[in-house]
Amino acid sequence: MTQSRHDDLDFRALVGEVRPLRRGTDRADAGRRHSGPSEAQLARRESAAGGDEGRDMLSDDFVDLVPPFDPLAFRRDGIQQGVMDRLRHGGYPVQASLHLLRRPLEECRRALPAFLREAWEHDLRSVLIIHGRGREIDSPPNVLRSYLAKWLPTFEEVQAFASASQADGGLGATWVMLRKSNRARAANRERQQKRRS
Repeated sequence: MTQSRHDDLDFRALVGEVRPLRRGTDRADAGRRHSGPSEAQLARRESAAGGDEGRDMLSDDFVDLVPPFDPLAFRRDGIQQGVMDRLRHGGYPVQASLHLLRRPLEECRRALPAFLREAWEHDLRSVLIIHGRGREIDSPPNVLRSYLAKWLPTFEEVQAFASASQADGGLGATWVMLRKSNRARAANRERQQKRRS
């Protein structure tokens, strides 16, 4: 017990004289108050909220450059090789196309999500994206083409994509197959039920 009294006296000696704060001044001053969130905070909130705005923010971070003569190809599980071959050879009609040739990367980054979303909402299944590539064997890799290879798989609407045949633009264009919208699936089910009846 003497030890704790001794500690208490040492503490009081170290702290010195203490006076209670007056009422109204018992809070720390945090500086001037902000009337609302800053523009940066609003942008972060909007991005974190998700939805279309967050989804449209495609990454412009590091990308593996695709050599100019390497074809692009991607398919989700469940997409048959025959579908990929037909897509690659232009076996589906061009229902819409997006021309990104010689456009700045930032503009392409904004245009692609809107184009794909609108095509999907209008029940389009096969679209063509024209992006270009180097013409010479020793041309440097096309940066936009490399970013497309990175961006397209991030869209859940995209089932598959493949470099186009020479007649449709060759390696400077990419066929994209979109999944059916819910409305198109319902119409398809209805047609099949009518056939069975």
